[in-house]
Amino acid sequence: MSYSDRKAVAAALKPVYTAADAEAARAELDAFTTSELGKKNPTVTRVFDRSWEQFTPFLAFAPELRRVIYTTNAIESLNYQLRKVIKTRGQFPNDAAVVKLLWLAICNIEDKRAAERAKKYAQKRCRTAPGRLVEGQVVTNWKKALEQLSLVYPDRIERYL
Repeated sequence: MSYSDRKAVAAALKPVYTAADAEAARAELDAFTTSELGKKNPTVTRVFDRSWEQFTPFLAFAPELRRVIYTTNAIESLNYQLRKVIKTRGQFPNDAAVVKLLWLAICNIEDKRAAERAKKYAQKRCRTAPGRLVEGQVVTNWKKALEQLSLVYPDRIERYL
């Protein structure tokens, strides 16, 4: 897919992964396939077709919970930075060396992110809640997502509430 088509394809596929159920998602994917973008980018449809069985369980969750499950930009950014660290390093003498390098890279990345957040919020303190164990962004609509998690997985969630 060309770089110039990425935003348009992402917008055209949004109805697929925001559909209410698997049948509606399949109808939206079929509509994308017959569209001009779908005909121009047939590999996108093939990717969905190959992974349809892994994708459809996602549609069983409520929209509030889907937002928490989505891959976020922060995770993608972390994965990119870890791949970059490994690629520049080349070969490793053993598995422990890889784990150690990844751990140190994660520590450096988190230190940089924490410094950026501290600098960003130095003038105003938006959050008055006590600090968390792991720093990161606040999840939007977390209480709604937690309610959905407790409905879907009551045996796993209720004991922590």
